Amino acid sequence: MNIEIDVTRQELRLSDGRRYPVSTAKNGLGEQHGSFCTPRGRHIVRARIGAGQPLGAVFVRRRPTGELWTPELHARYPGRDWMLTRILWLSGCEVGRNRLGEVDTMRRMIYIHGAPDSADMGKPGSHGCVRMRNADIAELFDLVPPYAPVEIRA
Repeated sequence: MNIEIDVTRQELRLSDGRRYPVSTAKNGLGEQHGSFCTPRGRHIVRARIGAGQPLGAVFVRRRPTGELWTPELHARYPGRDWMLTRILWLSGCEVGRNRLGEVDTMRRMIYIHGAPDSADMGKPGSHGCVRMRNADIAELFDLVPPYAPVEIRA
């Protein structure tokens, strides 16, 4: 199953025709470490994290905390970059563009992950990752095997 992320449309498409709204980086496209941009080009799903976790499960450093996201929890941690439900950790495939050195997607910890219900989809808003609705990332997680190709483009 191939994944294509169209940043202009803020949409993730699967090779079987399914489509999901997403939210990519509010800083736009870019590969540089520390840019908080969404990296372009060819990637793979290097790791799948969160199998069996409930919708809204909170992750910190790719580990479930045992919490479920709620508006009250959100209010206690304002400004937190919430990673919920499932994580697909991306790794770049293009040396010098999105792999190795200061442009390494995996070292930048770029994921496709769930987001709070209050997060807007269909417009940029993340810190570089690709955010999805929790039900959508749970469905995607079950469809996408490890090392599935991911293309991110404008």
